[in-house]
Amino acid sequence: MDVKNSGIITPKRTILSVSARKIKDNAADWHNLLLKWETFNNVGFSIANKIGNIKISALTEGKVELECNSIASGICSQKAHPKYNEELEMLCKELHDTLANLAKVQMKMEKLTSTTKGICNLENYHHGNGNQTPLFHTWPTTYFYEVSHKLSEMYKREILLKRIIVEELAHATNQDLILSYLSMWLYQPYIENSRLDVESMLLETGHRAL
Repeated sequence: MDVKNSGIITPKRTILSVSARKIKDNAADWHNLLLKWETFNNVGFSIANKIGNIKISALTEGKVELECNSIASGICSQKAHPKYNEELEMLCKELHDTLANLAKVQMKMEKLTSTTKGICNLENYHHGNGNQTPLFHTWPTTYFYEVSHKLSEMYKREILLKRIIVEELAHATNQDLILSYLSMWLYQPYIENSRLDVESMLLETGHRAL
């Protein structure tokens, strides 16, 4: 989804400096990256939920079969289900692909943060650490980096958690653990107020009307 089609306006302002234009572009990029992340995260949860349902169903059926065999003959066995394995393998591949897409988004977030740090260093070089006039309304240039760094670190931790979920979900043998993995994927415990941070950045840079 393009920032132009999401209710963001372009204000009438004087010609922006090079640093201000780049910061403004970065704010729009953050907005678009969050939208992409949310899309891939929703796709990933749908796939993970299917994997979880298959695993829970198999565990339930396996328990019933195990109890019947135990009552009948005392012999415990579990049959292989080729169709079940094939479906699970296909879904696991889809989840890996989705994780790869999320990782690409997260890497772009790191690049945005790095670019913002470079702009801060440039502004400090030209104007000094304590003598900067805000590029837009109230934020000092360094605050754009602080917000970007905060966002980047949150999504970095979240992608590490999702890698663990992808690696472990299909091998989980406990229903509660499976449900915990699904809950963590959906609610993203490491991401806090990211939308608010980006909306604040959009307001400051003039993409949103004050």
